[in-house]
Amino acid sequence: MVEKYSAVKRIPSFDVDMSALLKPTSFLNFAQEAANIHADYIGVGYDSMHITRQAWVLSKIHVIFHRLPKWREHVNIQSWHKGSAGLQCFRDFVMFDAEGKEKLISATTSWLVMDIDTRRLCKYSGLADEAAIKEDVIAEPAPKILMPKDVEPQLVMNHSVNYSDLDLNGHVNNVKYTEWAMNAVELEVATTHPLKDLVVNFNNEIKPGDTVDIFRYCEEVESGLMYMIEGKVNGKSSFVARLIF
Repeated sequence: MVEKYSAVKRIPSFDVDMSALLKPTSFLNFAQEAANIHADYIGVGYDSMHITRQAWVLSKIHVIFHRLPKWREHVNIQSWHKGSAGLQCFRDFVMFDAEGKEKLISATTSWLVMDIDTRRLCKYSGLADEAAIKEDVIAEPAPKILMPKDVEPQLVMNHSVNYSDLDLNGHVNNVKYTEWAMNAVELEVATTHPLKDLVVNFNNEIKPGDTVDIFRYCEEVESGLMYMIEGKVNGKSSFVARLIF
């Protein structure tokens, strides 16, 4: 029987914000490492994929923040592969308090496989059904989102891709997109309103040398203050993020 990834972590000082709460991007880093470790465990990790010149790339994420843990708090993070449909494979994450009683963060992710040499997507059949755990943290897959057509988003920054943005696959690491989205939100909002819900769609690969134009649109919705952030390279959408505070 395939086991879930499960590990207890202590929240370090470099992963919290000025309120001593876990940064959303720090959770995504924890999740990324959990996915890497568990993928190795079920035989589809970086080394195995590299033999066939393939790599996992994140397509969409949806994260619900129930409560952000504090500096020095111990937490338990769990992850598992939960099946596939077409080109997409699905993986869920959940973070509990150390006792496993309080759910802190829930997340679901959709992944694709990229040919490292051609940079094109390809079908992957290496994950058997036996490796899947049919358990949902969030029932529906991460949704497709778009910047509303009837609005004029504000250009808030231009980011030139540099060394610290890049990962093993030679493109911008998925966590950086959320970092840019958070930085596009006014500091007063980001530091006084806890992030409640995050969706990111990764539309096109961003590579070394690219300059990303980052646009922002904000409106009040029933569930809170909603920001739509879009990053474009040469006028083409590279990512869209929806943040609800």
